[in-house]
Amino acid sequence: MFSLHHYTIVRHPRASDILVRMNIYFSGIGGVGIGPLAEIAHDAGYTVTGSDRSSSLMTDRLAARGIQTDIGTQDGTYLQATQDKQPIDWFIYTAALSADHPELVLARQLGIRTAKRDELLAHIIDDKKLQLIAVAGTHGKTTTTGMLVWTLQQLGIPVSYSIGTTISFGPSGHFDPKSQYFVYECDEFDRNFLHFKPFLSLITSVDYDHPDTYPTEHEYLEAFSQFAASSKQAFAWDDQHAEIYDGQNQVSLVEPSQVNQQLRLGGLHNRRNATLVQIAVRRLGVLQDTTDILSNFPGTDRRFEKLADNLYSDYGHHPIEIAATLQMARELSDHVVLVYQPHQNTRQHELIDQYKDQFQLADEVYWLPTYLSRENSNLPVLTPDQLIKNIPNKQHIHIADLDDALWSTIETARQSGKMVIGMGAGSIDSWLRQHLN
Repeated sequence: MFSLHHYTIVRHPRASDILVRMNIYFSGIGGVGIGPLAEIAHDAGYTVTGSDRSSSLMTDRLAARGIQTDIGTQDGTYLQATQDKQPIDWFIYTAALSADHPELVLARQLGIRTAKRDELLAHIIDDKKLQLIAVAGTHGKTTTTGMLVWTLQQLGIPVSYSIGTTISFGPSGHFDPKSQYFVYECDEFDRNFLHFKPFLSLITSVDYDHPDTYPTEHEYLEAFSQFAASSKQAFAWDDQHAEIYDGQNQVSLVEPSQVNQQLRLGGLHNRRNATLVQIAVRRLGVLQDTTDILSNFPGTDRRFEKLADNLYSDYGHHPIEIAATLQMARELSDHVVLVYQPHQNTRQHELIDQYKDQFQLADEVYWLPTYLSRENSNLPVLTPDQLIKNIPNKQHIHIADLDDALWSTIETARQSGKMVIGMGAGSIDSWLRQHLN
């Protein structure tokens, strides 16, 4: 048996060689990263199956498209049955899957090639002869990716893409056989973005993050330098870490003065990132002015998403993101209330000294306990009181919990005309949505 692009030649004793589409198994197929990739692989002509512990909107969507999924224990039974029916070429999983997960253990025992999602995506891009446009950065990459996809769609340019959230103008992952370009939100977590060699890269910002992957700031910055070096051409902001691109002639630095002030978008960070999109589109040879197209960008879910009157949800969980979102909010309202849920205790140990004056644009701040995920058990969990110790003039900061008292406070603020923002990458978003139903 040997591979031929995305097909496999299977030899039978008394039959001619026949071509069978590469069989890919996705473990955790309902996840926000894996699910869209499964759709992309399906649309690109691969055979797709997979499993997840519980059903979701994504697994329902995949099933409606005829993609076979198993919901349940993920104990290896379905994986074995799939292998027996048609040999699996690749077993794809996320970084969240533990090393002793029954499906991963079985896949390795069966000799199936195992890989994380970015390795497969890089293969699809290469196999389909697509030019990769990668969007990377500590902050803003999801929205910027969405802006680029939206702009190309409005220009009538076929585009394949993958974005790390749900959007109103298409699925999260899409393969268009007519496309020349693949637009990808290229995440630095787990060093994922180093699997690619982009035709064109946009780097929105660089601020130390993901200490679970990069123990030091130097390692983090070095990874972005490597990413830029792997790109045929890259555009990045000339900011505090621009020196990491020294000597890289393929990197063009964009000055803050180049921000298109004609863009009708709330938030300076959104106008900055939309300017990067305009630069990328011009690099692709589009001469049309895209200011009106980008000014009508509908946004992406969880990025300053309006849930109801005077109530917004935002994914921000870094001091730079907090400051940017509050700056945008104050462009729209004179009275802003922030409900903030820090994300990951491991990360808070790195950020604690960075919490300073980011919260001054909010009338009131309700600080929640840290949402725990992928934690280092050797680190003590920092309390809200410890995290706010360096914030000046913190009389407007209140320690709170996700309870009925907080919801009553939110309702009172909304009814008085104040803008309320629930911010964080943990459970705050689902909690707000549940209370609205």
